Amino acid sequence: MYPPELVKPMREDLTNVGFAELHTQEEVNKAIHQKGTTLVVVNSVCGCAAANARPGAKMSLQNAKKPNQLVTVFAGVDREATEAARAEMAPFPPSSPSMALFKDGELVHMLERHHIEGRPAELIAENLKNAYNEYC
Repeated sequence: MYPPELVKPMREDLTNVGFAELHTQEEVNKAIHQKGTTLVVVNSVCGCAAANARPGAKMSLQNAKKPNQLVTVFAGVDREATEAARAEMAPFPPSSPSMALFKDGELVHMLERHHIEGRPAELIAENLKNAYNEYC
């Protein structure tokens, strides 16, 4: 587990733009299995989360269509919530950072770490916008 003071700015990077933090399995299940679209960001302390994932997720919100709900879990911190989110992302293996778009509780789009690492935030944002345009 990482110290709260270390991850606070990384959490706020997403919560300041409207992402809700999930800390329990119950919160994850409730968020994912409601009607509408939910973007789940598995946040991380790694460099590609800071340089690519979080900026890409934020840029993706500059779109006419966007998810009804924005949520995040933090790998290495919110263990229960992260495990629950990853279980919903099957058959994709656990990775962080990662992003998943759910529609009415069904996984419809996934960005794994290998889609994020080494790619510019703008490309990640475009990928997400295309998914929003299709599913939201």
